[in-house]
Amino acid sequence: MLVDRFIKYVKIDTQSDEESLAIPSTKKQLNLSRLLVEELHHLGVSNAELDDYGVVYAFIKAPNADEKTITIGLNAHVDTALEMSGKDVKPQIIKNYAGNDITLNESLGIFLSPKEFPELLTLKGQDLIVTDGTTLLGADDKAGLAIIMEVVQAIMKNPDQLKVNLALAFTPDEEIGRGVANFDIKRFGATYAYTIDGGDINYANYENFNAASAVVRIQGKAIHPGSALGQMINASTVAIEFHALLDPLMVPEKTSGYEGFNHLNNIEGGVEQAELNYIIRNHDLAKLDQQKEQFILAAKTINNKYNKEIVKVEIVDSYRNMADLIKKDPRSLKRMEAAYKKLGLPLTYIPIRGGTDGAGLSYQGVLTPNLGTGGYNAHGKYEFVSINQMEKMVEIVLTMLSI
Repeated sequence: MLVDRFIKYVKIDTQSDEESLAIPSTKKQLNLSRLLVEELHHLGVSNAELDDYGVVYAFIKAPNADEKTITIGLNAHVDTALEMSGKDVKPQIIKNYAGNDITLNESLGIFLSPKEFPELLTLKGQDLIVTDGTTLLGADDKAGLAIIMEVVQAIMKNPDQLKVNLALAFTPDEEIGRGVANFDIKRFGATYAYTIDGGDINYANYENFNAASAVVRIQGKAIHPGSALGQMINASTVAIEFHALLDPLMVPEKTSGYEGFNHLNNIEGGVEQAELNYIIRNHDLAKLDQQKEQFILAAKTINNKYNKEIVKVEIVDSYRNMADLIKKDPRSLKRMEAAYKKLGLPLTYIPIRGGTDGAGLSYQGVLTPNLGTGGYNAHGKYEFVSINQMEKMVEIVLTMLSI
């Protein structure tokens, strides 16, 4: 049932759109959100509702709840990433993975290889779900949705195992940083919560990046190249010059762990105009401020060179590291640790090199660390998920709710 549910979800195109001002950013996300409400109603959760902002809320009261009973929240997001299409996803199931290359698309010559992705070797013997090489899979975060819905199904069949109240929230637009922008924290009602939106289930996260985005707009001066001497300002050339002024080692492909980065996510332009879009990340807020200052300094350097303001930089903060908040109140971590210990499973905390809705929820008052789904290589054609790990996370979450 878990696999069937997951495959049903990934076949629904829910890609969000950072250029859209609509809420949610794409209407097609609501197709999955409405389905989740219908499924919750079918399972007996009659209070499940989709609000005007595209957020699904539901609440399950523990059978023996009293005024001292806490409420645990679970969250996952319905949208998929922008880097690759989530339309017409054709998942493939690999049974008892043998550690070999997996053919995603023979005609296109696309293979998922442990030589390129060595973590595959740690999954020998497990059942995997992969793409056909033409889309992302959508395990980020439809694996989280499927896990939570399996948990709900198990609870509704055996409600006595629920020792806490359970609040659910399924959000849109997480991939574009707006997942909890219109979130009703009071309606959610959780004492603390968990996002189910990560990778290997042996790792959990309560440290995430501080995040910002930068848009760099360059106004050039188009002149016929035959008579351009001393007059043309090629905006595309200036864009290259701007990027070269940033730290060349502070990029995603050259950083790991707690190291921050400036990621050039998109560049467009010609001679007259050019635009660069960056995401800026660091676990250390002070270092993030230093990175933002580099952008300002690079613009000033170029503007001084041309003796006019041809480069403008707009920087917007996105989300903050929830670590400081959770360290002050580690109850959510202790419950997680108790469940892993009870099941005899290893648990290691690692900093997440990204962000989740949990960061936003934490700063709205509901501390929300992150648990894995068994998903790997998110946002691209090499994305895959371990069925075994998904099943185990269902067991972990049920254990957390029963202690």
